[in-house]
This record gives sequence, structure tokens and C-alpha cells, in this order.
Amino acid sequence: MTTDPAPRVAVVMGSISDHRVMVDAVDTLTELGISTEVRVVSAHRTPHDMVTFGEQAADRGIRVIIAGAGGAAHLPGMLAATTRLPVIGVPIGLKHLDGIDSLLSIAQMPSGVPVATVAIDGARNAAHLAARIIALTDEAVADRVDQHRQAIAEASRESNTQLDQPAPLGQMVPPAV
Repeated sequence: MTTDPAPRVAVVMGSISDHRVMVDAVDTLTELGISTEVRVVSAHRTPHDMVTFGEQAADRGIRVIIAGAGGAAHLPGMLAATTRLPVIGVPIGLKHLDGIDSLLSIAQMPSGVPVATVAIDGARNAAHLAARIIALTDEAVADRVDQHRQAIAEASRESNTQLDQPAPLGQMVPPAV
């Protein structure tokens, strides 16, 4: 369900290999009816393109940037340095250090260059945070965010029925939301 005429959230990644994680942000935003612009923008391989992207994003109608990066993970912070838009960083777990290096790199920004940071591989929560930011000024998005919140609350309540009906140990599975 996409209802936006133009993208309002940019979902960017430092490498195409990050797409395996960042697709969750795109899917979540699509479910919430928020259009996205999806790009590979590398802070190290295409730094001039990255700067141009960050500087022009607001003028193109983008309202939030979700930036996923692994390893040195400079992309979210560098984009935050080029734009007034909120940037949400998604640390990508890689083969070495399981994304802890990315998490620390994104979270440890200097004063005045904020990056909201979600969990390692937390693209879905990055999308939910972006949706809540947009919901501050868009009642239709606010309604969809509220509906989603109600749905996950109900799913959580429903899981109590599994407690009322004893199941063999190991077979109690929380509902997928």
C-alpha cells in the first residue's frame, strides 16, 4: 500500500550487499503507505555522490534518511553532516565483529551531528521510527502508525492464550508481526 505521490523516506546503503538488511525498511514503509527512494551511496567509493545526495535530499521532498552501513559505517554520519534532515543509522552485521563495529561507529557521533541509531540489522525499526517522524505532520500516516501499534498490541495479548493452554516445552511460539 503506497499512497505517497513522491518518496518521503530515502533508504540508502553503502553497498549492494547491505540490501539484504535494508529491504526490511523498504517493505515496512511500503506496508505503512510511505514511498521510498532506494539507493546505494558509498561514503568511501562515491563520496562526492554521497555529499550531493545529502545536500539535495530535502529539496527533492525527502523528509527522513535511513542509512545502513557495515564495517567502518561512515555513511549515516557523513549524510547527517550534509543535511538538516533526520538520519537514522542501521548498523549492518558483517562477518567480522558481528556489527558491533558498525554500531559503535554510527552511535558515537560528535555533538551537533546527530544520527538516531537502531539495533544491528534493525532496518524494520528504522522504518517505524521514520514513519513516526512523518506522522508528526501527516494525519494519514499517523493513523496507519496507530493501526500498526494496535495490531502488535493485540498480537501480544493473543499470545497469552498460549499460556492459558499448556503446551509442551519448546512449542510455545510467539506470533509473528
